[in-house]
Amino acid sequence: MAQTRKQNIIPKEQAVFWMDKDGAWHNEHGKLEHPKIIKYFNQSIAKDDQGYFLSQIINDVEEKVYFPYEETAVFVVDLVKKDAGIELTLNTLETIALDPDVLYINADALFMETDAHLVKFTQNALAQMTPFLIDTPQGLALTLSRTQTVIREK
Repeated sequence: MAQTRKQNIIPKEQAVFWMDKDGAWHNEHGKLEHPKIIKYFNQSIAKDDQGYFLSQIINDVEEKVYFPYEETAVFVVDLVKKDAGIELTLNTLETIALDPDVLYINADALFMETDAHLVKFTQNALAQMTPFLIDTPQGLALTLSRTQTVIREK
């Protein structure tokens, strides 16, 4: 029988860090600035039925720290045009395909709803989307491979 690893679970109310609406990490001293720490945090993001958490293994004990966040903890940080569409790179370093049918705009921000996450585009990623966006009488639309999809507003 497989032995289960011990867990140390820290609820988000006790977390000493949080993520803001733009995907930046903060602690009591302010915004985290060290790129390696930010990358480590972003790569450690996972999700279960209790929410988003950071996970690491220390001395054979899995530590799960649930953390507060605004809107979502998953962000598009880069994108690449491919033959079949656009590939999105998330802050978690996962890559996913852009699905125009599940994009929406809310409060001047662009989101994509996937089965796993609500994904928000960072300002940098939104700027990279500009060549594919067009203003139409029906609203802002995404143009890919001669197909135009109006982005709904919430």
